[in-house]
Amino acid sequence: MDQAKPLPGYLVGRYHGWRATTYQDNKAWYKSLAANGQHPRAMIISCCDSRQHVTSIFGADEGEFFIHRNIAGLVPPYCPDGGNHGTSATVEYAVTALKVAHIIVIGHSACGGVKGCDDMCSGKAPQLLEKSSFVGRWMDILRPGYERVSHLPEAERGAALEKQAVLVSLENLMSFPFVREAVEQDMLTLHGLWNDIGEGGLEHYEPAQRSFVSI
Repeated sequence: MDQAKPLPGYLVGRYHGWRATTYQDNKAWYKSLAANGQHPRAMIISCCDSRQHVTSIFGADEGEFFIHRNIAGLVPPYCPDGGNHGTSATVEYAVTALKVAHIIVIGHSACGGVKGCDDMCSGKAPQLLEKSSFVGRWMDILRPGYERVSHLPEAERGAALEKQAVLVSLENLMSFPFVREAVEQDMLTLHGLWNDIGEGGLEHYEPAQRSFVSI
Protein backbone atom coordinates (compact mmCIF):
# COMPACT_ATOMS: atom_id res chain seq x y z
CA MET A 1 0.00 0.00 0.00
CA ASP A 2 2.27 2.75 -1.27
CA GLN A 3 -0.57 5.26 -0.81
CA ALA A 4 -0.56 4.89 2.98
CA LYS A 5 1.06 7.74 4.88
CA PRO A 6 2.29 8.11 8.48
CA LEU A 7 -0.31 9.02 11.07
CA PRO A 8 -0.77 12.80 11.52
CA GLY A 9 1.39 14.19 14.29
CA TYR A 10 -1.48 15.48 16.40
CA LEU A 11 -2.95 11.96 16.59
CA VAL A 12 0.41 10.48 17.52
CA GLY A 13 0.64 13.03 20.33
CA ARG A 14 -2.84 12.21 21.58
CA TYR A 15 -2.05 8.50 21.55
CA HIS A 16 1.07 8.97 23.67
CA GLY A 17 -0.95 11.13 26.07
CA TRP A 18 -3.60 8.41 26.39
CA ARG A 19 -0.97 5.72 26.84
CA ALA A 20 0.76 7.67 29.59
CA THR A 21 -2.41 8.53 31.51
CA THR A 22 -5.65 6.64 30.87
CA TYR A 23 -3.99 3.37 29.95
CA GLN A 24 -1.41 3.46 32.74
CA ASP A 25 -4.08 4.28 35.31
CA ASN A 26 -6.27 1.40 34.13
CA LYS A 27 -3.71 -1.14 32.90
CA ALA A 28 -5.23 -4.03 34.86
CA TRP A 29 -8.64 -3.31 33.34
CA TYR A 30 -7.25 -3.34 29.79
CA LYS A 31 -5.31 -6.54 30.51
CA SER A 32 -8.53 -8.15 31.75
CA LEU A 33 -10.41 -7.09 28.63
CA ALA A 34 -7.71 -8.56 26.43
CA ALA A 35 -7.53 -11.83 28.36
CA ASN A 36 -11.22 -12.46 28.94
CA GLY A 37 -12.72 -11.27 25.64
CA GLN A 38 -15.67 -8.97 25.21
CA HIS A 39 -19.01 -9.43 26.94
CA PRO A 40 -21.02 -6.33 26.03
CA ARG A 41 -24.49 -6.02 27.46
CA ALA A 42 -25.84 -4.02 24.53
CA MET A 43 -25.28 -3.41 20.85
CA ILE A 44 -25.62 0.15 19.60
CA ILE A 45 -26.35 0.96 15.96
CA SER A 46 -25.73 4.61 15.23
CA CYS A 47 -24.76 7.05 12.49
CA CYS A 48 -21.20 7.65 11.31
CA ASP A 49 -21.70 11.36 12.01
CA SER A 50 -18.67 12.63 13.92
CA ARG A 51 -20.88 14.77 16.16
CA GLN A 52 -22.69 11.80 17.69
CA HIS A 53 -20.65 10.19 20.45
CA VAL A 54 -22.72 7.45 22.02
CA THR A 55 -20.13 6.37 24.57
CA SER A 56 -20.04 9.91 25.93
CA ILE A 57 -23.84 10.17 26.06
CA PHE A 58 -24.08 7.05 28.23
CA GLY A 59 -20.76 7.40 30.06
CA ALA A 60 -19.73 3.96 28.80
CA ASP A 61 -16.45 2.22 29.50
CA GLU A 62 -14.49 0.01 27.13
CA GLY A 63 -16.13 -3.38 26.75
CA GLU A 64 -19.61 -2.16 27.62
CA PHE A 65 -21.08 -1.55 24.14
CA PHE A 66 -20.75 -3.43 20.88
CA ILE A 67 -20.99 -0.52 18.43
CA HIS A 68 -21.80 -0.48 14.73
CA ARG A 69 -21.90 2.79 12.78
CA ASN A 70 -23.01 3.45 9.23
CA ILE A 71 -24.66 6.21 7.20
CA ALA A 72 -27.84 7.24 9.07
CA GLY A 73 -27.57 4.27 11.45
CA LEU A 74 -29.74 2.08 9.23
CA VAL A 75 -30.39 -1.65 9.38
CA PRO A 76 -31.29 -3.24 6.02
CA PRO A 77 -33.89 -5.99 5.70
CA TYR A 78 -32.79 -9.60 6.12
CA CYS A 79 -31.34 -10.66 2.75
CA PRO A 80 -29.28 -13.89 2.77
CA ASP A 81 -28.14 -13.62 -0.86
CA GLY A 82 -24.48 -14.42 -0.35
CA GLY A 83 -23.38 -10.81 -0.84
CA ASN A 84 -21.28 -8.55 1.36
CA HIS A 85 -23.49 -7.27 4.19
CA GLY A 86 -21.48 -5.52 6.88
CA THR A 87 -24.38 -4.32 9.02
CA SER A 88 -26.21 -7.64 8.82
CA ALA A 89 -23.01 -9.50 9.74
CA THR A 90 -22.54 -7.26 12.76
CA VAL A 91 -26.11 -7.86 13.93
CA GLU A 92 -25.69 -11.61 13.47
CA TYR A 93 -22.48 -11.65 15.49
CA ALA A 94 -23.96 -9.51 18.26
CA VAL A 95 -27.03 -11.70 18.67
CA THR A 96 -25.76 -15.21 17.97
CA ALA A 97 -22.18 -15.02 19.28
CA LEU A 98 -22.07 -12.23 21.85
CA LYS A 99 -25.65 -12.81 23.05
CA VAL A 100 -26.28 -9.13 23.72
CA ALA A 101 -29.36 -8.40 25.81
CA HIS A 102 -30.27 -5.15 24.04
CA ILE A 103 -29.99 -3.63 20.59
CA ILE A 104 -30.29 0.15 20.63
CA VAL A 105 -30.81 2.04 17.38
CA ILE A 106 -30.08 5.73 17.81
CA GLY A 107 -30.70 8.45 15.24
CA HIS A 108 -29.88 12.13 15.56
CA SER A 109 -30.74 15.66 14.50
CA ALA A 110 -29.33 17.27 11.34
CA CYS A 111 -28.44 13.87 9.86
CA GLY A 112 -26.80 14.31 6.47
CA GLY A 113 -27.69 10.81 5.32
CA VAL A 114 -31.36 11.29 6.10
CA LYS A 115 -31.28 14.68 4.36
CA GLY A 116 -29.81 12.93 1.32
CA CYS A 117 -32.69 10.45 1.33
CA ASP A 118 -35.20 13.31 1.54
CA ASP A 119 -33.51 15.11 -1.35
CA MET A 120 -33.30 11.94 -3.43
CA CYS A 121 -36.90 10.91 -2.89
CA SER A 122 -38.21 14.44 -3.51
CA GLY A 123 -36.27 14.79 -6.77
CA LYS A 124 -33.65 17.25 -5.55
CA ALA A 125 -30.66 14.92 -5.77
CA PRO A 126 -30.80 12.98 -9.06
CA GLN A 127 -27.14 11.95 -8.62
CA LEU A 128 -28.19 9.75 -5.72
CA LEU A 129 -30.50 7.81 -8.03
CA GLU A 130 -27.54 6.58 -10.07
CA LYS A 131 -26.74 2.89 -9.61
CA SER A 132 -23.14 3.90 -8.96
CA SER A 133 -24.09 5.92 -5.87
CA PHE A 134 -23.30 3.86 -2.79
CA VAL A 135 -25.00 6.47 -0.59
CA GLY A 136 -28.13 6.50 -2.73
CA ARG A 137 -28.50 2.73 -2.78
CA TRP A 138 -27.94 2.60 0.99
CA MET A 139 -30.55 5.29 1.57
CA ASP A 140 -33.07 3.24 -0.43
CA ILE A 141 -33.50 1.39 2.86
CA LEU A 142 -35.26 4.48 4.21
CA ARG A 143 -37.71 4.89 1.31
CA PRO A 144 -40.59 3.25 3.25
CA GLY A 145 -40.05 5.82 6.00
CA TYR A 146 -40.05 8.67 3.50
CA GLU A 147 -43.40 7.53 2.13
CA ARG A 148 -44.89 7.80 5.61
CA VAL A 149 -43.82 11.42 6.09
CA SER A 150 -43.76 12.73 2.50
CA HIS A 151 -47.01 14.63 3.09
CA LEU A 152 -45.39 16.83 5.76
CA PRO A 153 -44.06 20.34 5.02
CA GLU A 154 -40.34 20.28 4.26
CA ALA A 155 -39.55 22.13 7.50
CA GLU A 156 -41.13 19.33 9.53
CA ARG A 157 -40.14 16.40 7.36
CA GLY A 158 -36.45 16.36 8.31
CA ALA A 159 -36.83 15.45 11.98
CA ALA A 160 -39.75 13.16 11.19
CA LEU A 161 -37.65 11.25 8.67
CA GLU A 162 -34.76 10.99 11.13
CA LYS A 163 -37.10 9.24 13.52
CA GLN A 164 -38.46 7.09 10.71
CA ALA A 165 -34.89 5.91 10.12
CA VAL A 166 -34.93 4.51 13.64
CA LEU A 167 -38.33 2.87 13.17
CA VAL A 168 -37.48 1.37 9.78
CA SER A 169 -34.33 -0.11 11.30
CA LEU A 170 -36.28 -1.62 14.20
CA GLU A 171 -38.75 -3.13 11.75
CA ASN A 172 -35.94 -4.53 9.63
CA LEU A 173 -34.23 -6.01 12.68
CA MET A 174 -37.32 -8.12 13.27
CA SER A 175 -36.99 -9.56 9.76
CA PHE A 176 -33.82 -11.39 10.89
CA PRO A 177 -34.94 -14.85 12.13
CA PHE A 178 -32.35 -15.00 14.92
CA VAL A 179 -33.35 -11.53 16.16
CA ARG A 180 -37.05 -12.36 16.12
CA GLU A 181 -36.41 -15.64 17.93
CA ALA A 182 -34.33 -13.96 20.64
CA VAL A 183 -36.98 -11.24 21.11
CA GLU A 184 -39.80 -13.78 21.33
CA GLN A 185 -37.83 -15.78 23.90
CA ASP A 186 -37.26 -12.63 26.00
CA MET A 187 -33.53 -12.95 25.48
CA LEU A 188 -33.27 -9.67 23.59
CA THR A 189 -34.99 -6.28 23.64
CA LEU A 190 -34.96 -3.64 20.92
CA HIS A 191 -34.89 0.10 21.61
CA GLY A 192 -35.20 3.18 19.43
CA LEU A 193 -33.67 6.54 20.38
CA TRP A 194 -33.27 9.95 18.78
CA ASN A 195 -30.63 12.42 19.92
CA ASP A 196 -30.92 16.20 19.54
CA ILE A 197 -27.26 17.09 19.20
CA GLY A 198 -27.57 20.82 19.76
CA GLU A 199 -29.83 20.60 22.79
CA GLY A 200 -28.36 17.44 24.26
CA GLY A 201 -31.82 15.88 24.24
CA LEU A 202 -32.61 12.19 24.03
CA GLU A 203 -35.97 10.68 23.09
CA HIS A 204 -37.04 7.06 23.10
CA TYR A 205 -39.74 5.43 21.00
CA GLU A 206 -42.74 4.45 23.08
CA PRO A 207 -44.78 1.80 21.18
CA ALA A 208 -47.88 2.35 23.29
CA GLN A 209 -47.97 6.02 22.27
CA ARG A 210 -46.57 5.44 18.77
CA SER A 211 -44.26 8.38 19.31
CA PHE A 212 -40.88 9.46 20.62
CA VAL A 213 -40.87 10.66 24.22
CA SER A 214 -38.19 12.69 26.00
CA ILE A 215 -36.06 10.82 28.51
